[in-house]
Amino acid sequence: MSRRKQPLPLFEHLEIIDAGAEGKCIAKVDEKVIFVPFASPGDIVDVQVTKKRKSYLEGSITKFHTYSDQRSDPRCSHFGLCGGCKWQHITYNNQLANKQKQVKDNFDRIAKVPVAEFLPIIGADNEYYYRNKLEFAFSDRRWLTNMDIPKEEGGPQNTNGLGFHLPGRFDKILDIDHCYLQKDPSNDIRMAIRKYAIDNNLDFYNVRNHEGLLRNLIIRTSSTGDLMVILVFRYDDLDIAQMLQTISDKFPEITSLMYVINEKQNDTIWDRDIKLANGKPYLLEEMKSPDANTSLKFKVGPVSFYQTNPDQAFKLYKLAFDFAGFKGNELVYDLYTGTGTIAAFIASSVNKVIGIEYIVEAIEGAKENAAMNNIDNIEFFAGDIVKILTPEFISQNGKPHIIITDPPRVGMHEKVVKQILVSEPEKIVYVSCNPSTQARDIALLSEKYDVLKSQAVDMFPQTHHVENVALLVKR
Repeated sequence: MSRRKQPLPLFEHLEIIDAGAEGKCIAKVDEKVIFVPFASPGDIVDVQVTKKRKSYLEGSITKFHTYSDQRSDPRCSHFGLCGGCKWQHITYNNQLANKQKQVKDNFDRIAKVPVAEFLPIIGADNEYYYRNKLEFAFSDRRWLTNMDIPKEEGGPQNTNGLGFHLPGRFDKILDIDHCYLQKDPSNDIRMAIRKYAIDNNLDFYNVRNHEGLLRNLIIRTSSTGDLMVILVFRYDDLDIAQMLQTISDKFPEITSLMYVINEKQNDTIWDRDIKLANGKPYLLEEMKSPDANTSLKFKVGPVSFYQTNPDQAFKLYKLAFDFAGFKGNELVYDLYTGTGTIAAFIASSVNKVIGIEYIVEAIEGAKENAAMNNIDNIEFFAGDIVKILTPEFISQNGKPHIIITDPPRVGMHEKVVKQILVSEPEKIVYVSCNPSTQARDIALLSEKYDVLKSQAVDMFPQTHHVENVALLVKR
């Protein structure tokens, strides 16, 4: 006879004491941490436990007794369902304070090294409409809300939707009315495409059965006014040409209209043939140089990486530039260079830059961007950084005076860290989109380096994500 499962507890009048990982906040019961979404430090709430683990609990708020003074009214009508902007309910000043604390906590708990100076976080000028890229998904099984006709009354007229995946639900799409992340005409384009598809009885994708014509919509904007729209279809069809023509006619401001046939189960398109329907095959991005007197230009293709918040990207790169303190004669290694934006940004202020990146296509873009800006003192290498950054490579290309590293969220491979220690640059400027892995890597680098400065940059307002730049100096 099986034992009856004990119901999960309800805790009353809990105080939310801190912001935690992944946008959740923290309460404590008997020294055990409870992670609570959509809470704010200072709230007094009842929490129903939804998940019980050995070292922590997860729960959801069932009742508010006292609202925190950190709270703000969310602007978006989809808040609470959409997982994109989980901190809309917290005032922006408090978002910044929580992010700065997150960085310091990672240094204290993970790196366990002293930081000579924590500088104030650099906030964003625009709290909304700051992204230059959004990707939406079509689904014939959108998430039904309380605004839909109840099932017992005949149900909704249709269940087609175009929007974002619900957190943890790969097969459900939240149909988005208005998104506050990307400036006009992003919302108008999405809604017009959705209406056209429904009016013309085009099949929306079903991810479980791998059926339906319409799969994804990608909208990219640029600081120069360029606008790219990419439609992803599951198979080729006569309806595609008419749909693309209608979009082009309705939105003449689109400078790049492209489409992809993706018959695979997954949504990635970098390995597909991306076809140009109208306009040019790239966007032109522009960023001020460090002295702000001139500008750099970058070609951004349909699958090219470019910082999602271009205004904050300038602040981030300028911070890394200032931390490096270039004198003009340095050999700089730019690790994880991507399309070479940081390399191009600093090139005029140093003797030479060596950019290393594991994605071959990104390096090809980096070379093109350097040529377009008449930069001739950058040399790019493509391949596994672990295999490239060897003593032989350094012997052939020169010992770096400064290393700038901007790795992905997983941080640097331990072998890369060890090779940096062997190469012994005078300074390391570590740009990170994940302060926890940054702290882990800095703990290893502390064998020979002291952390002189750390400063966070908010690239993504209304979210818990934060970038951080740290300056390490050889002892």
